[in-house]
Amino acid sequence: METTGQHVHFRDLVADNNTRGQKLDDQINHSGTEEDSISDCESGISGPNNDEESQLFGNGLIELDEGDRLHQMIKRKFVSGLGSTGNHASVVAIYRNSCSSFTGQARLQSFRIFAKAMGNKCGGNANLRYAWYGGSKDEIEKIISYGFGHCGDNEDKGLYGHGIYLSPEDFSSDCVESTIVDKDGFKHLMLCRVVMGNMELVHPGSEQCHPSSEEFDSGADNLISPRKYIVWSTHMNTHILPEYVISFRAPCSTKRVQRIQAPMRRPTSPWMPFATLISVLSKFLPAPAMSLITKYHHEHRERKISRYDLIRRVREMAGDKLLTAVIKSYRDKELKSSPDFSTSNGSSASHRWSGRSSGGRQSG
Repeated sequence: METTGQHVHFRDLVADNNTRGQKLDDQINHSGTEEDSISDCESGISGPNNDEESQLFGNGLIELDEGDRLHQMIKRKFVSGLGSTGNHASVVAIYRNSCSSFTGQARLQSFRIFAKAMGNKCGGNANLRYAWYGGSKDEIEKIISYGFGHCGDNEDKGLYGHGIYLSPEDFSSDCVESTIVDKDGFKHLMLCRVVMGNMELVHPGSEQCHPSSEEFDSGADNLISPRKYIVWSTHMNTHILPEYVISFRAPCSTKRVQRIQAPMRRPTSPWMPFATLISVLSKFLPAPAMSLITKYHHEHRERKISRYDLIRRVREMAGDKLLTAVIKSYRDKELKSSPDFSTSNGSSASHRWSGRSSGGRQSG
C-alpha cells in the first residue's frame, strides 16, 4: 500500500500473487526423516569436510560451496522471497552453523529435546518450520555465539508482544527491511529452524511474553497466511536453531525508489486522507492498536519513518480486508456527493470510475 502525500491508496492493498515453490523444508529433507532434519548442524561437528572457514564470520560458521545442493536451494528460496527485487540481489556467500563449540552443542541438544517434546505434545507433529531473521552482522555473530537476547534494537519490538519475530521461508523480503549494511557493504540474514508447535493468533498491541494458555506454544500474525512468526522470550533459545547465514548485496526496491521520487499527483485508484482513515479505523480496532497507528503516523509526518514503513505497519495491524472496505466505502460516498454525479450523467461517471479502479474492484 502506498501513500501520495497523506492519502492511502486502494490499489496497494492488492496482495502479491507470487507463485510459491515447494517448501524449503521438503527440499532439504526430501531424503530424510523429520528427526534427521533437526540435525543439519550436527552433520559438520566432526570429521574432515571440504567446506571453507568463513571469511566474514568467525563463530564456527562454515562456508558452503556454490555448487553445493544446499547452497543452491537456500539461494533460490532467498531470491524468490524477494519478489521483483530478487533479480537485483547478489548472494555473496552462504554459511552453515557447525554448532561446534561447547555452547553450540548444548543449544543443539536443547533444540532437539524440545522438538521431540513438542512432537509428543502435539500428536507427533512439532510443526518444525524454516524462517528468516534479519539483523546487523554484529547481532548475528552474537546470536550464533551466545543465543538470542534483548540487548539489540528491533523496530517491531512490542508490536506483537515480547519475543523474537521471524519471517516465513517464502518472505525473505520482510526480513531484509531489518538488516543493516556492514562496513563491507553486505547485509546478512539467518535461516533458522523453528519449533512452532500449536500457533495462536496474536493481535497488534499485545503485551504477551508467553503463550496465553498451555494449549498454545507460539504466535503468528495470521494463522492462514502468516507473515510473522512470534517465538516468545521464554522459548527463544530452545525453540529457534540458527542453521544458515546468507550474506548478500541488495539494492533498494526499484518500485520503492520510484515511489519516493515520483511527483505528487492525484491518485487514480480509490483513496482517502490518512487522518480520516485513522478516525474510521478507531471504530473497529482496539485502543492499543490505534495508539500505535497514531504514533506511526506522527513519526511519518516528522520523517522519522518512511511512507513504506508506515503503510506496512498499518496493514499488519488493520488487515487488508478492513482497509479495503473502509477505503472503498469512503470513495463511494465521495463519488456520490460529487457535483458531477447526477441522474443524467450517472452512467458515464460510473463508467469512468470503474475504469480508474478496475484492478482494485476485481481484487476486493
